[in-house]
Amino acid sequence: MEFNIDKNEKNILLAQARETITAELEGRKPAYSKTDAGEDSSLYKPCGAFVSLHTGAQHNLRGCIGRMTANLPLIETVRQMAKEAAFGDPRFPPLKKEELSRTHIEISALSPMTPCSDPLKVKVGVHGLYLRRGGRSGVLLPQVPVEQGWNLDQYLDYICVKAGLPAGSYNAPDAELLTFTAIVFGEE
Repeated sequence: MEFNIDKNEKNILLAQARETITAELEGRKPAYSKTDAGEDSSLYKPCGAFVSLHTGAQHNLRGCIGRMTANLPLIETVRQMAKEAAFGDPRFPPLKKEELSRTHIEISALSPMTPCSDPLKVKVGVHGLYLRRGGRSGVLLPQVPVEQGWNLDQYLDYICVKAGLPAGSYNAPDAELLTFTAIVFGEE
């Protein structure tokens, strides 16, 4: 990634994601704290990001929404994706107020995507995958194959499944496989 996100910036992003969700649950406008970050902070650089919500001791997925690229500052992308992960992920019902205290927030700030000419050079746990083919697409964040215990072959096949395509479709001449990295951090 072209920039780093320091500990203070990570804490600001996590706090603002939580405030966005809390305010929505309470039916009020978010009361964002003023940041002490300068104009050159990573918070104000355009960046794609995903916000993932997990619940329970097993950290079960409760919502995950993101943008691969963004023309908005990272801080604004995180705010929007936090709201969408909590209330707009079609795989889950909207988050309820009583769930919030048990919900763990994780943010993945994404590097720009690069074409992958050799899928065998994908590094599990380092590279995220984005596959496009025939009007279909799918994305997997770099941490997913590690969490699932997948090897490279399983990872490459599952990106196809995620895109609604047969396994091995990433090798098709009309397929576009892209990789990216992410700075991933979450609440303690």
